[in-house]
Amino acid sequence: MKHPIPTNLIFGFLGSGKTTAIQSLLAKKPAGETWAVLVNEFGEAGIDGHLLEGQGAVVREVPGGCMCCVAGLPMQMGLNMLIKQAQPDRLLIEPTGLGHPKQILETLQSEFYRDVLEIRACFTLIDPKRLQEPKVLANENFQAQVAVADVLIGNKSDCCEESERSFFRIWGLDHQESDESAYLTSMGDFPVEWLDRPRGLNPPPGAKGHKHKGDAPVKQWQSLQDCGWQQASNQGEGFYSCGWRIEPAITMDYTSLDTLANDGQWQRLKGFLNTSKGWMSFNALNGIVTTQPIPEQEESRLEIISDQRLDPVALDGLLRDCVSNPR
Repeated sequence: MKHPIPTNLIFGFLGSGKTTAIQSLLAKKPAGETWAVLVNEFGEAGIDGHLLEGQGAVVREVPGGCMCCVAGLPMQMGLNMLIKQAQPDRLLIEPTGLGHPKQILETLQSEFYRDVLEIRACFTLIDPKRLQEPKVLANENFQAQVAVADVLIGNKSDCCEESERSFFRIWGLDHQESDESAYLTSMGDFPVEWLDRPRGLNPPPGAKGHKHKGDAPVKQWQSLQDCGWQQASNQGEGFYSCGWRIEPAITMDYTSLDTLANDGQWQRLKGFLNTSKGWMSFNALNGIVTTQPIPEQEESRLEIISDQRLDPVALDGLLRDCVSNPR
């Protein structure tokens, strides 16, 4: 364990590819080093943290809201337990895409962690296509994530038109000083050596309109042996989520799930489920659905996020209609 622990934050709006970037970094981790990852998700189901497990790092989740709003006791408890458990040589932190960086950085740079953590470069991942969306550009959390970045990563460039890549280069140079600080890539791939870049002097702006009052209570999940189908909801920052954890014996019809994922009303759908085609991961964003086979999991999980109010009962019915072996 290095002391203080080199620590990097990986920011990015919804669907920008933060988890994929961390997977890419873990694949390039120096042999013999122990890395730890603290993952925060807006939803309750815990998709990203589960996908990072077994990738060569010790992982801990802070689910059910933006980390900046739980940057008090829940975040500190999770972080302290992770450091004690892993005794890491490096710490990577992935806040939710709906989070504001101000309180997170203030907590990590507070007197309590001053001698424990060494904050190095902060990275913000951006899907260049989303720079065409006025609603994204006007989002306070997006603006703060850009402002605090030491490096802007234009991810998913392989899915962009040349005009979109060119716009990112011009836009990025308006916010950074060099090409290496506004970098185009795909699959979240960037040099692992960049993690050792120093933290700049760019402080996060204030969180003027940032609100998360936690109208929906944090879900205390039961054992799937006691309840094989569980659902939980969350809301905040003008977004709504609905998540499920389902026992692995329940098989979902792949075609029905694909139809659900392609429903244009969702801002984001992601998960991994036991389907009629075997275990599959689902990732839907802005009308683009990606699926791929994955190894067998201990349970199925799914999360839907929307900027429109969700009806948990109706959604639960839709998902239950996808079951191919009802009990």
